Amino acid sequence: MKLSQSFFYTLRENAKDEDSVSSNLLVRAGMIKKCSNGIYMIMPMGKKVLSKVENIIREEMDAKDAQELLMPALIPEDVYVQSGRREAFGSNMFSLSDRYNKRYVLGPTHEELFAVASSMDGKSYKDFPYNLYQIQTKYRDETRPRYGLIRVREFIMKDAYTFDVDEAGLDVAYNKMYDAYCRIMDRLGLEYKIVKADTGAMGGLLSEEYQALSSIGEDVVVGCEGCDYSSNLEITEVVDIMEDSCEKELSMEIVDTPNAKTIEEVAAFFGKKESDFVKTLLYNVDGKVIAFCIPGDRELNETKALKLLGANEMEMASFEEVEKVTHARVGFAGPVGIDCPVYMDRQIKHMKNFIVGANQSDRHIKNVNCKDFEPVEVADLCQVKEGDICPKCGKKLTFQHGIEVGNLFKLGTKYSKSMNLYYTDANNQLQPVWMGSYGIGLERCMAAVADQHHDDFGIKWPVEIAPFRLAIVPVSLKDEEQVKIANDLYEFCKEHKFDVILDDRNERPGVKFKDMELIGIPYRITVGRGIKEGKLEWTDRYTSEKIEITIEDVYSEIEKVFVM
Repeated sequence: MKLSQSFFYTLRENAKDEDSVSSNLLVRAGMIKKCSNGIYMIMPMGKKVLSKVENIIREEMDAKDAQELLMPALIPEDVYVQSGRREAFGSNMFSLSDRYNKRYVLGPTHEELFAVASSMDGKSYKDFPYNLYQIQTKYRDETRPRYGLIRVREFIMKDAYTFDVDEAGLDVAYNKMYDAYCRIMDRLGLEYKIVKADTGAMGGLLSEEYQALSSIGEDVVVGCEGCDYSSNLEITEVVDIMEDSCEKELSMEIVDTPNAKTIEEVAAFFGKKESDFVKTLLYNVDGKVIAFCIPGDRELNETKALKLLGANEMEMASFEEVEKVTHARVGFAGPVGIDCPVYMDRQIKHMKNFIVGANQSDRHIKNVNCKDFEPVEVADLCQVKEGDICPKCGKKLTFQHGIEVGNLFKLGTKYSKSMNLYYTDANNQLQPVWMGSYGIGLERCMAAVADQHHDDFGIKWPVEIAPFRLAIVPVSLKDEEQVKIANDLYEFCKEHKFDVILDDRNERPGVKFKDMELIGIPYRITVGRGIKEGKLEWTDRYTSEKIEITIEDVYSEIEKVFVM
């Protein structure tokens, strides 16, 4: 591509309203442009990168005998009602009506339609196994889009679905996709971890995530200093190693605590540690107010709470809801006598004589014990903390942040049963099909690579996904010999179908060099004054190494770049 004849622009200053290094770099490099909050245009230079990401994914999927198709993005709403997921997606799903008032949604994911497609061929056990996939735009009405392409409302996703006759077949298919995903992430140049995760609205038997390690990652990847344990923070167990208190149980006593309602304020008032208290957190869970009791020095894990209750959505209870069940102002809730169901973290059962809210304004109760209230259920409800005990080996847990770029789900028979996807087995009996689901976010991969591979000058794309592998930059367009040699090199690359960019703009050399660094071209040939001695300059973007190379030798060096 010749830049003088192309749509190409870069920004010298930082991009406005971009809240991450990767999004700032991608905007400055002219690869993406914000259209609205959570909606981006992919510009020509960015489309080159995205297409190469797509090609890698397609090659690895095809290598596992997956077959590509294309599903509609506009889907009848009753498809999700039938599967039971319309309510689970809630307001995250874009919905609309046609001129006949038939309800539709913009597809956030396509498990249901793939089940429908499978039913067209999957009639007998002899029809299985097979793997179908697509690369398609998805839509989710994110509450708070951020970090550029990391959390958006419209995004491109590769989603694949495997179909088997039993769980053993699903295991084989799942392992093939696991291997394919590792190859994809390796080829993209990502540093990543594979972690156990919550199945969430997808449901099923197992979920694993591919987390690209990043300081801006919204997920916390939990690891261990002593073993290979890896998990998403959302599902990591808090190992119950607390010993039973040896204190003698005392009688409850209500204490006036004016102007003390936060855990910090109450701890200061009593001169106690936060771990001596039990926090009572009130949530609206699927329209019903629920109290969750956890140790004062812990945080509630909402994913665990939702799974325990089999619920879809939860949010902090409103002031009005709190006052209704506590008969007090906000800040004084406690489990003793509260007018709503109580769920208790299992660590509290070891505690004695703890302090809770009194359900009376400006009052708390000390010397509360588990016999003084009746929880509906006792379970692991807390968020794990860095330094907690590993569930696998007992050593300390470590935290890293990650961007979820891919996921694997063993769906089992959840969707086949709800979508009536059955096959006839060897005994002529109907059996549900076993499904797996496997997703990769293409733009997320692109942003994660930019986040991991950059320096003060711009992006440092890995060779396989760089918009161009090689840039040819003549220093002066007034020097006919420089222009001729640059054009000869360019034509050589085009003849061999090498992905090359010729910066033939009438710009200062410094501008050209900065642009090539910003957009992340791995290798650059500078055609300058050295041609008088038959020399060119070869620059490696990754190492910043610059070497002189003869015009005769540069052709073989170019070939090396494109056959690696």
